[in-house]
Amino acid sequence: MREFKYKPPRVHSGEMRTPITFYEYAPNEGPEPGENPIDELYDCMGKIDEVWMKDVELAKSNGTLSDITITIRDPLQDYIPTDKHYISIDHPSYRDNRYNVKHVRPDPQNNKFITVIGRLVT
Repeated sequence: MREFKYKPPRVHSGEMRTPITFYEYAPNEGPEPGENPIDELYDCMGKIDEVWMKDVELAKSNGTLSDITITIRDPLQDYIPTDKHYISIDHPSYRDNRYNVKHVRPDPQNNKFITVIGRLVT
């Protein structure tokens, strides 16, 4: 018989220290190109992971070196992120960057969290 050994969760609420905001953008009115934020959809705290060192070569070949992985608490039906939404991160390293939601998936280790993959918008 296999001995039971407690494994702590991979992510817990104490690691979520970065303020994250999800926005929706709309095209500018008139002939000028560009977008303007129209609505702040959801505010939360999250944990940010960048590309791991073991995956750097693969990320370079895929062009995904600037992608980030954000883990947030599952907002249930209050907010459902889609690929039409943008992410703003209130941290000095990410303050001037805007990320587009690329992929959303539930965290398989813990159903209390969801994982959002963001792509840097240039």
